[in-house]
Amino acid sequence: MPSQRPIQHLPRWADPDVPADSLDPQGLSRRGLLRSAGLFGAAFAGGALLAPTAAEAHTPSLGDPALSYLVGDHHVHSVYSHDAKYTFSQLAAAASQYGLDWMVLTEHSNIGHHKAGGAQAEHEEILKARAENRRMLLFQGLEWYIPGAEHATVFSPPGRHEVELLTQFEQAYDGKLLGYTSGGPGHPDTARNEAHAVKALQWLDQQRRCGYVDDVLVLANHPLRLGIDSPHEMRAWRDAAPGIMIGMEGAPGAQAAASPGRHAPTSIRGDYENSPSANSFPGYPREAYLTHGGFDWATATVGGLWDAMLAEGKLFSVTSNSDVHRVTFDTWKNGDWLPGQNFDNTGRLPDPVNTTEPQPGSDFWPGQFSRTHVGVTRYGYRQVMAGLRAGRVWVDHGQLIDGIDVRVNREHGIGRGVTLGGRLRVRRGEKIVLNVTVTTASRPNHHGEVPRLAHLDVIRGAVCGPAADRDEWRAPGTKVVHTADVEGRTGRYTLRIPLGKAEESFYVRLRGSDGRRNGPGFLGAAIDPHGPIPHEPGNGDAWLDTWCYTNPVFVDVVH
Repeated sequence: MPSQRPIQHLPRWADPDVPADSLDPQGLSRRGLLRSAGLFGAAFAGGALLAPTAAEAHTPSLGDPALSYLVGDHHVHSVYSHDAKYTFSQLAAAASQYGLDWMVLTEHSNIGHHKAGGAQAEHEEILKARAENRRMLLFQGLEWYIPGAEHATVFSPPGRHEVELLTQFEQAYDGKLLGYTSGGPGHPDTARNEAHAVKALQWLDQQRRCGYVDDVLVLANHPLRLGIDSPHEMRAWRDAAPGIMIGMEGAPGAQAAASPGRHAPTSIRGDYENSPSANSFPGYPREAYLTHGGFDWATATVGGLWDAMLAEGKLFSVTSNSDVHRVTFDTWKNGDWLPGQNFDNTGRLPDPVNTTEPQPGSDFWPGQFSRTHVGVTRYGYRQVMAGLRAGRVWVDHGQLIDGIDVRVNREHGIGRGVTLGGRLRVRRGEKIVLNVTVTTASRPNHHGEVPRLAHLDVIRGAVCGPAADRDEWRAPGTKVVHTADVEGRTGRYTLRIPLGKAEESFYVRLRGSDGRRNGPGFLGAAIDPHGPIPHEPGNGDAWLDTWCYTNPVFVDVVH
């Protein structure tokens, strides 16, 4: 069935027809960043239904283009998931209120969803939500149960076979529908499950290459929550379809799960409250099952799994999402079933009803706390996907900063240099410099305080080529090499950080925090002197421990 392409309008902060005096401080800040990138005006709107062009790519003389960052969330659940409760209209309205520009609606795959034709039924409501929210990009997606492993977001842009792709993929490759859920070392189904996950990603890649769909992307969700996404599986997924399987959640949802006084005394941010099981990878330490500063251990550990994958010289991005099911302090509850109805025969839950009394919940609304920022030169669905694929991504919690622009260049190089996800090719011995422009928070966050960035860390890792051991999760050549104390600085400022002579290929990535909770990293203070740390069970106020992370920039040394 052909999908309708939505008529799209710019977000208010980017729309030249919206007067500046009608914008809030953050809208003004974002418009200022758009102006400084030279993108404010009609040209920015030109990409809504077009494919990205060569003009958006790196050029040797100028470097990577100036970018504007669109704020989004690729992990959102509605009444079409068996354990959630909101309508698409509620979710889109909340996302708009909290400043999102794009969002992916990702329903759990299960028998009821599949048998009741969930993808097509969802699509009709997504079309309605798109019509009601023309200033937001609303993608339709699916939360895939990876055979023998965790979950992943799968999504494509509006256009041809948007629904059919998800329906066919769910039927043929979903681990829960197929019963491909067990695994782990020595399990008889492990090899079959792992091979089927790779086959699934290759199938998606083929659909894109043959033009069945305009585009498709996959990102692993809450990867270390259960410890069942082994390093060799994550590498296999990445290598099976590098342009499709592009990364993982650096921070899971459920960030309100350990709010003091609201949850059990054993609760942990992200609902990371598990222990190793027979399905888990035995090489992960117990600390891997906890969040650190709200972030997954794979991302939060300097010299850990994310760095081990980057040390191969291959891009693998991180994101941060709400994974919204049930919002903390929310007053809505699931409606009542009609006689004879259930999720298995309807594929959706009844619409929620407002009780006016707080209901149980561990989540924030999309954009309320977690944000994924994607760099683009024009506004549109395919531009967001192109930015994600290029790795032009940074994430933050609690609206910690308004913006960050990262550029790596030769010490006396011309042009803008290379930005997040990119590669700078240099000769051995050339001096390299890192320029970081920070735009501090311009208004109180959704907790009522103006966030302040306290420090910004430069993390550098050696690029060593393919891992000899596909289950290796350590990157011994990665450490914090510079910390900028920026406490008290406001407005927009630029840090110029020399990286020295490039003798061997390497990458750099950035991490910052509000400075309120930190300590020696998991691999020791010599590697990470003040990294994110786990909180005490039941005492994890997310607003008092906020961080930002950027994707890496690679420096390839030509001998």
